Amino acid sequence: MPVAAREASIYTGITIAEYFRDMGYSVAIMADSTSRWAEALREMSGRLEEMPGDEGYPAYLGSRIAEYYERAGRSQVLGLPAREGTITAIGAVSPPGGDISEPVTQNTLRIVKVFWGLDAPLAQRRHFPAINWLTSYSLYQDSIGKYIDAEKQTDWASKVTRAMNYLQRESSLEEIVRLVGFEALSEQERLTMEIAKQIREDYLQQNAFDSVDTFTSFDKQEAMLNNILTFADEGDRALALGTYFKELMEGTVTIRDRMARSKYIAEASLAEIQQLSQVIHSDIQGIIERGGLS
Repeated sequence: MPVAAREASIYTGITIAEYFRDMGYSVAIMADSTSRWAEALREMSGRLEEMPGDEGYPAYLGSRIAEYYERAGRSQVLGLPAREGTITAIGAVSPPGGDISEPVTQNTLRIVKVFWGLDAPLAQRRHFPAINWLTSYSLYQDSIGKYIDAEKQTDWASKVTRAMNYLQRESSLEEIVRLVGFEALSEQERLTMEIAKQIREDYLQQNAFDSVDTFTSFDKQEAMLNNILTFADEGDRALALGTYFKELMEGTVTIRDRMARSKYIAEASLAEIQQLSQVIHSDIQGIIERGGLS
């Protein structure tokens, strides 16, 4: 693509998105990648003999990136009939060598409020979507959490926070496991690793080629996460009463398998997923009673 055409393509795309937005549609547009667009901008700036900024990019790079993302949002469209349209702008940044300290990435991060950090090791392990949960973030999280809690009458925000805490604790424990092995962990730490594994593999991992798992409603997401956290609570209770981690794992093989297969259960059978929390409680209670610990 000619340099000038590459530089203009991003504006062409957002203008087409605005056209459909004005018709009352909700539009998602992805610029892949803004790094290539910025390189075209740098080359044109050099040909025009403009004063270069950081790493040769034009000094106005940040404002140009901001101008693109500022055209996204929800709008009350003028004219009749009254209608509302939205644009969701997604920009893929591909820094050379994966160096996110370079100007395009840094200027983008200063403007956008959501960052999805793609992770090569996750992709190599066939974990898709390969989005690193520790480096990714959203500044809308608090607002969305409050909205969902109010609309759905649930404690979704606190459940998400608990799940993230398990993933963060797993990350810190992985270093210990690599150095001295899994057996060096305490019973509680082993359970933490198991819960984090369930969140990663049974909840965050998704198969876009499966007719059921390719899309998940909020109700199903909440039911699946609630089952994992219920297992965590019941597991904590069992360990506190004296149950060994090995006994807990051996006694819950069936229910953990059902939890893992929940992602492939159709929305029409949502009640089956929601009822698993009761089965989890009864199974672990049975382990406690068999050990004479209740």
